[in-house]
Amino acid sequence: MDLIAGILHTSLLAGGVLALAALGEVLAERVGVVNLGVEGLMALGAITGIAAVVTTRSPTAGFALALAVGFVVGMVFAAITVYLRANQVLCGLALTLMGTGFAATIGKAYSGIPAPATFTGVEIPYLSSIPLIGQVLFTQNLLVYLIYIILPVLLHVLMFRTRHGLNLRAVGENPAAADAAGIAVQRIRFWYVTAGAALAAGAGAYLTLAFVPSWSEGVVAGRGWIAVALVIFAGYRPLNAVLAALLFGVITSLGFVGQARNWPIAAPVLSMLPYLGTIAFIVVPVVAWHRMRQAMAAPAALGIPYYRDLR
Repeated sequence: MDLIAGILHTSLLAGGVLALAALGEVLAERVGVVNLGVEGLMALGAITGIAAVVTTRSPTAGFALALAVGFVVGMVFAAITVYLRANQVLCGLALTLMGTGFAATIGKAYSGIPAPATFTGVEIPYLSSIPLIGQVLFTQNLLVYLIYIILPVLLHVLMFRTRHGLNLRAVGENPAAADAAGIAVQRIRFWYVTAGAALAAGAGAYLTLAFVPSWSEGVVAGRGWIAVALVIFAGYRPLNAVLAALLFGVITSLGFVGQARNWPIAAPVLSMLPYLGTIAFIVVPVVAWHRMRQAMAAPAALGIPYYRDLR
């Protein structure tokens, strides 16, 4: 029972990193912009969180500052891809390279230093005493509840239950028709890409302030790319993205448990599990169930710059 509770508890923590980054990518891709700079944004957020918490001893300040850094960098990325209409794929790859390189350079001064303050679990009275469920669900840090409950529900309601959400999705599906209807296509794209970048940087701060409480070069370890893949697997829906991230959190947790308990499986294979899972959950459903292709279909205008004079 303790083993199961430990696996599930770690799964929520591990999946939270991917969930927050995936929610940010959902925002960007729903309005038609591919942001492949998630890995770089997470690296920037991770080092920002550590640097801030070393200085202020406040994980909340570290997380907030990481969001601010992601917001500023996201504004630059959005301006280049939305208003200047630069190639989104190349800009995203450049952001990943620049972000990871800059974070590695800044992070040399903080390498190996444990975070002096982190987001710790908060036991909810009475609920935390429920066998198994209480230990797993009601002893988490506050960011877990934000990532798994508050944010996805708010984004789902925004996208699928409001008029603004309809406009948002129209911008990603048919920006010319949205523009003809009086919707400010470029403005919506700009701000949602910026907000998505902020969440990606926040995911990096969550990684170093709640899951792995220290900085080392390569600490993001490809999680940004997994988050991009999760968005595809989730059909560009926030609730599905969070559930998919939790599934990958379980896979990651199993790898940790396998190494800790000396399972007769090579450690590199256990470390590869999240990446193998990424490939499997993208390829297998489409091959096994033809209808999944429609469910996983991207917004029609994804990756296509909008030229108003050509509509």
